[in-house]
Amino acid sequence: MPVPPYAPDDELIEALLAPAVAAGRAALEIYHAGFTVTRKADQSPVTAADHASEKIILEHLARLAPGIPAVAEEAAAAGSVPQVQEAFFLVDPLDGTKEFIHRRGEFTVNIALIRQRMPALGVVYSPVGGMLYAGNVAAGRAFRCSYPTDAVTPGPREPLHVRPVPAAGLTAVVSRSHSTPETEAYLKHYPVQDRVSVGSSLKFCLVAAGEADLYPRLGPTMEWDTAAGHAVLAAAGGKVLAPGGAPLAYGKPGFRNSFFIASGALNPVPLAA
Repeated sequence: MPVPPYAPDDELIEALLAPAVAAGRAALEIYHAGFTVTRKADQSPVTAADHASEKIILEHLARLAPGIPAVAEEAAAAGSVPQVQEAFFLVDPLDGTKEFIHRRGEFTVNIALIRQRMPALGVVYSPVGGMLYAGNVAAGRAFRCSYPTDAVTPGPREPLHVRPVPAAGLTAVVSRSHSTPETEAYLKHYPVQDRVSVGSSLKFCLVAAGEADLYPRLGPTMEWDTAAGHAVLAAAGGKVLAPGGAPLAYGKPGFRNSFFIASGALNPVPLAA
């Protein structure tokens, strides 16, 4: 049954869980069965899993919320980008393609609703880990639950909250495949006790779950890479800041992000505007 375009957010986010898991199930089948890697026009890698996952999500969104346009990574790469205004979906059907290709398992399915340039809802699903994350920003509610691809129903929901800044030092999350010298220089501002390297939007989720404190990204990303994880983190009490200290916004030209700093309770050192 379609969800009205401006249905209560609690109703809409519940409706977004099933397509995320269904897309993850399709991606995982391809992950185990084997796949070939091709290159898009920008030379970034893509597999059949990216396309299969995106097809499932877009079909679900067209039924659930036909009045809300969806901007999806693979469709955008093929030149199909709808006009967006006050509200739109951002879809990354397989974030962490390099982790998928190298069989490290740290890839995710991502669906986010953007409203007035900010994330309103986000769902992140990790098929290999069988973990589902979701956040409703306006309600200030985020949760995760175990949901293996072969499960009929999900496990109990665990509320997510960012943790207080640890007195003993911070845990910083860095990209497994995209760390930069600028990131290393930025981390010198902090007493970093531990570092965690992980792929995809799981970095946002670790901060949201209170298992890390800081995720600096001083390298290129697209809006569909970050929107769902941003929503989960914001709903758990964290923030994602662009250079100059303003919140990272969406609907920018070309859907390209600036550098950003994601954090929990920590007030991060701002990046230069």
